[in-house]
Amino acid sequence: QVQLVESGGGLVQPGGSLRLSCVVSGSSFSISKMAWYRQAPGKARELVASIENGGNTDYADSVKGRFTISVDNGKLSYLQMNNLNVEDTAVYYCNGWIRETGDPRVLIYWGKGTQVTVSS
Repeated sequence: QVQLVESGGGLVQPGGSLRLSCVVSGSSFSISKMAWYRQAPGKARELVASIENGGNTDYADSVKGRFTISVDNGKLSYLQMNNLNVEDTAVYYCNGWIRETGDPRVLIYWGKGTQVTVSS
């Protein structure tokens, strides 16, 4: 059973940085795409950044130039967040499009989220 677990959230001052991590665990799998979403209070969940197996990345306009998504060793996804502002305050969720060995389907998995609060 594939699971995604995020870490790295916390309280940071405006202009500060955080790095979120997402560990993908399971017996045997391959990742097609990883992404980070966020949901602020009273707002819909939105895509922050994504990275495909070939390395292509995509970012929300609001985070371009400040956030960087990466994948390491096929089991870890990172979201480096720089120059944070109060509008970045949200719960951040890791998302993975993953195929378990022996199963032809690519399924979408979600972590439980990690809180990021930007405040002075």
